[in-house]
Amino acid sequence: MTDELAQVGPRLRALRQERGVTLRDLADETGISVSTLSRLESGQRRPTLEQLLPLARAHQVSLDELVDAPATGDPRVQMRPIRRHGRTYLPLTRRPGGIQAYKIVFPSRPDDLPTLSTHEGYEWTHVLSGRLRLVLGDRDLDLGPGETVEFDTRVPHWLGNTGAVPCEVLALFGPQGERMHVR
Repeated sequence: MTDELAQVGPRLRALRQERGVTLRDLADETGISVSTLSRLESGQRRPTLEQLLPLARAHQVSLDELVDAPATGDPRVQMRPIRRHGRTYLPLTRRPGGIQAYKIVFPSRPDDLPTLSTHEGYEWTHVLSGRLRLVLGDRDLDLGPGETVEFDTRVPHWLGNTGAVPCEVLALFGPQGERMHVR
């Protein structure tokens, strides 16, 4: 483990330089001081988990990639379900930051009333099965299997299943208005 930690500094410097980011920029992004970042990159200081997490997020790499953890040999994405607002989200990507992919299962809730919200980002959603209702601004859409929508999440919106059976979708979320390009 000591050898792996010794290699983190050069990897941090290389990632920062690839992004064309200064130590000051990275300090502003992560909340870690310029002097600490410099010592981490030069190997004069060993990184802590509290430092590695924001650095991995800033460089848009996984923690395993940042510390060069040994490969498990299993390329499958381990989908650990996340339950939020009655929905089940199955993450399909492992990389922090950038475009995130999910399979989402919306339970049947025919009596749900739309509560519109906004947030930074862009969303692409493809209906696999069931019916999906999208309220987007002043539009109210009923989507079925095979239909896809793409929208700026700064527009007030709500997604729900008002059908009789669960609805399954594939969704891509892009941060800060990043659009997905589907050919």
